[in-house]
Amino acid sequence: MRKALIAAGVVVATALCAPTIAQARDAYVTSFDGTQIWTHFYPAKGLAPGLRAPTVLEGPGWSSGGQTSNSGGDVQAPFGIINIDTLIDHGYNVLTWDPRGFGQSGGTVEVDDPSFEGRDVQALIDYVAQQPEAQLDTHCKVKRRHGHRRRRCKVAPNDPRVGMAGGSYGGGIQLVSAAIDPRIDAIVPAISWHSLLPSLFPAGDVKLGWGSILVGIGVEGATLPGGVQNPSAAPGRQDPHFYDTLVNGLAGTTSQDDFDWYAQKGPGALVKNIRAPTLLLQGTVDTLFPLDQAVANFTQLRANRVKVSSRARHHGRRRPRTRPLPVKMIWFCGGHGACFTGNPSGYLDQRTLAWFDRYLRGDKKVDTGPLFAWVADDGLLRNSEGFPLKDAGKLSASGSGPLAITPGQGSGGLIFASAAANAFNLDIPGPAQAANVVGAPHIDLTYSGSAAPQKTWVFAQFVNPRNGEVLGNIATPIPVLLDGQSHTISLDLDMVSGRAPAGGGYTLQLTPSSSLYDIQRSTGEVDFSSVKVTMPLGDPVPAPAKKRRHRHKHHHH
Repeated sequence: MRKALIAAGVVVATALCAPTIAQARDAYVTSFDGTQIWTHFYPAKGLAPGLRAPTVLEGPGWSSGGQTSNSGGDVQAPFGIINIDTLIDHGYNVLTWDPRGFGQSGGTVEVDDPSFEGRDVQALIDYVAQQPEAQLDTHCKVKRRHGHRRRRCKVAPNDPRVGMAGGSYGGGIQLVSAAIDPRIDAIVPAISWHSLLPSLFPAGDVKLGWGSILVGIGVEGATLPGGVQNPSAAPGRQDPHFYDTLVNGLAGTTSQDDFDWYAQKGPGALVKNIRAPTLLLQGTVDTLFPLDQAVANFTQLRANRVKVSSRARHHGRRRPRTRPLPVKMIWFCGGHGACFTGNPSGYLDQRTLAWFDRYLRGDKKVDTGPLFAWVADDGLLRNSEGFPLKDAGKLSASGSGPLAITPGQGSGGLIFASAAANAFNLDIPGPAQAANVVGAPHIDLTYSGSAAPQKTWVFAQFVNPRNGEVLGNIATPIPVLLDGQSHTISLDLDMVSGRAPAGGGYTLQLTPSSSLYDIQRSTGEVDFSSVKVTMPLGDPVPAPAKKRRHRHKHHHH
């Protein structure tokens, strides 16, 4: 009995003395201008007191509040966004937040403006640095004294080891924040943008489908949990330009001031300042931020360089050495659109975790995957160690014919295109053997016609005759002037990701309207005297051959 009591006492004492697991917590973080940003901090799973882990900041989509544990589920998967519970279970702290103007945060929505939302993230990083569970970066300096090199390192108290994840609005903020704050160590922006002007107003037209959706949920985003309307919410929480641009665009009176306002939102030219390793995820059926937006970011990021240490000397001084910024890109079936094929299960999560393991944990043994991976319209994943793909020729066709311009709404839905009944159709023969149709198709038009109003658009899309669907579910607006004179136009169309079987081609459609855009307001006819179209074919780029190191053998004579 005595031994049993002693054993029980030991168990109780051990339980009382056992370290408690770090707890999740909410807090308001004060930003640079006094705006209160509502946050949720989740320590890594099983992290005991005294232990620290890297932290991932995951921003939400447009109008949404910060994700809370167990609130995401599989809802995030179609958008390429990793669930925060996956990150927490994998050993990362996670911070989520309501962006300014949305949810329980104060301020006015400024659409991922570097001077506002970007500085909000800087305040969040300051907050993370104060958390006892947050791993801090170590800064080292090498000093020479009396001919000896000494490396001295110290923990940086305001520089936590942080990465960023999230999609759409939560993807744009990553590119903005990484461009202005070097403390960010790795980012994985999903379905984000480079410039809002070509995304929302391509060729000067208005994406009515997505525009109406964004305005609608933008107002709802000002409603607090429980349906309680914030007295300072509704339109006052949005910059007036946000509403005016859509309204004026539909009336054809968009001002330069409106365009200039949108040009400042998001990354754009700031991308050249990013030094954080970046994994870009973009949707092949994304009709809000098409593939070319990711390619624009990818191209600029690949040109960026980061400093590395070097022992070389130049005129008695250490010569700085640089290497290309680590950047990779994945195209998956999803994003702002409708995916009808699917993706390999768990692939995006696996690649995201590998990226953070390599560049937040510093595990150099982790395989971060190929430089470019893509899912074609057949649902299969393919890899390449280069982008663009290796040129493998083109599918091409030419023709001519008329098209009636009739007012009204076009085919498809608000966020996806579909085959049109009223269209100029041009069949494009398929390849001799199965091929990847990856990149931007090109079109050359010579046309004349008359319509009122004279200035309008026609829309180019590619129908897959094997399933009747529009490739990428996307249509590209082409501006035309129907003033009775002959005109020519040559331009690249929105990028596509297809797989053409041997002999399997596509049908180019030129249609007078698309549900993705503003309604057709002109009446008349256009005659295409020449239509020439090409679709790029590409092969994966193989991995470069590893350089063999030659060892010099010393021969004794």
